[in-house]
Formats: sequence, structure tokens, C-alpha cells
Amino acid sequence: MSMKSIEEWASTIADQSGKIILITGANTGLGFEDARFLAGKGTHIIMACRDLDKANSAKKTILDEHPGGVLDVLQLNLADFASIDEFSARVLDTYSQLDVLINNAAAIMTPYQKTTQSFELGFGVNHLGHFRLTALLLPLLLKTSNARVVNVSSSAHKFGKIDFENLNSEKKYKPMKAYGQSKLANLLFTYELQRRVSTAGKQLLVVASHPGWAKTHPPRSRLQGWMSKLMIQSAAMGALSTILAAVGNNIEGGKYYGPGGFMEVRGFPKEVQSSKMARDIDLATKLWTASEKLTGISYDSILST
Repeated sequence: MSMKSIEEWASTIADQSGKIILITGANTGLGFEDARFLAGKGTHIIMACRDLDKANSAKKTILDEHPGGVLDVLQLNLADFASIDEFSARVLDTYSQLDVLINNAAAIMTPYQKTTQSFELGFGVNHLGHFRLTALLLPLLLKTSNARVVNVSSSAHKFGKIDFENLNSEKKYKPMKAYGQSKLANLLFTYELQRRVSTAGKQLLVVASHPGWAKTHPPRSRLQGWMSKLMIQSAAMGALSTILAAVGNNIEGGKYYGPGGFMEVRGFPKEVQSSKMARDIDLATKLWTASEKLTGISYDSILST
């Protein structure tokens, strides 16, 4: 079926009333578009955001479009384990189900910064923060029928490399290199978590998505402006891959979804293939061990209950 508009594609997604979906970074960019779309499908949205003012403004914008929407704004700073722990405890205490966790928030090629626990910001937020968050929310996901975890990666994972001697990019910081490492980590985490969940005999789909080249901020240069007109798709289009992974039919665990057009730059979503390195089981196991050590989290104790 050839799609011509987002509205036509949206008609293929069933009503999602009764579901609760948590989206990190839901106040802007792709996360905002996820929340806006899913609110229109009847989903109860938990907007997990660092800046409450921006989150509440985004919530108002969504409610203006979908007056019947249900959106809860909760503060979450993925660069601080204490915030992740406080947020997770609040979610577990407040909600009796969690149908989908969308790990969307990301630090993207920023100047060198560190998280509260002294991890490089991109690796700390994009991977370790979501690694800890997912573990803490796992009990609620596992008791919810047909729950899913969606990790938002990027085409940038294809030039990523996990440098275990320099995970925090302290020796030499290159924003693109650090970002690629974090997005590769997202995929390794996705596949390894699905393997571990399946081995434990639990029912949970763990999948990944990427938005292609989506316009999530104004062009920063004349070249970017020119490129955006030629190749970059809207944030609303970029969000469709994550939406498909989160609530689409016939979604399989351990799969990766992205735009179906030329070189996965743009287009309506479909299942796509990640890099060979992203599918390296030994690498995934090594990263998992390092991630548990760095976050102080043991998934095995959670999955064995």
C-alpha cells in the first residue's frame, strides 16, 4: 500500500484507548510528535521531561489539538541517577500499568559536558540513563500485558564504535564520534535486552527505531538549510518509525524500524537493518556488563522475579 500523507498512514494505526505510554523528552522534536500523534489515538501519555515549563507548554499545544487527550507531565533528568530513581519510584507508585516505554530523549552532539555522575553527557543520557530507567520500570512493564520498550537510535550508529577504554570520551572528544557510540549502544542494548527477556520467559517486546533525517531544530547553517530542503523530512514524518514500533501491528521483538525511502533518509516506516556491529552478541554482552557496573543496576534480579 503506497502512502501519500501522514493522515492516510495514521488511519492504519488502531485506536489506542486504555494504553499508557511513557515518552522521555516528550516536549520537543520527535518526542513531541510521538505524544501529539498518540494523544490523538486515545493514549494516556506520560511526558517525562527535564524542563517542566517547556513540557507544560507542549502539553497545552497538544490539548489544543486533542481536547480529550490525557497527558501527565513528570520531571525527569536523565543526566542524574537520583532524578531517574525519584521519577521511576513515582511512576511505580502512581500507575498500575505501563504499555509502552519510549526511550526517546537524547543529547545530540553537544560541547563536552558531564552528567551528575561524571559520564560524558551523550553516553550518560542516551544510553546509561535509559539503561537505568528501563530497569527500574521493568517490573511495571512486565506485569502489563503485551508491553513494549522502544529505543530510539539513529543512522549515526553505523559509524559508531564502543570504545571501552574511552567510554566517556575524555581522551579526545569528537561530538559526532561520541554520538555515534551512544546510538550504537542503544541498538546493542535493544537486542541484548530482548534476548535476556526471552531467556527469562517473560513477555515483553523490545524494539528500536530511527527517524531518518528529520528536522528537529532550525538549520544551523546555510548548508543545513539547503540540505533540509532537499533531503530532510519533517519531525512528524520522522516520528512515524517510533510510533509504528510502539503501537503498530505485527511488530517483532529485537527488530529495527526506520524510513523506507532512499538510504532510509526519509519516507514512511518499515523494518530496516542495523549495522553488523550492532548485531554483535559478544559486543552486546560486554557493553551490558559495563553498563550494569556503571549504573549499579542488575537486570537479572529483576527478570528472575
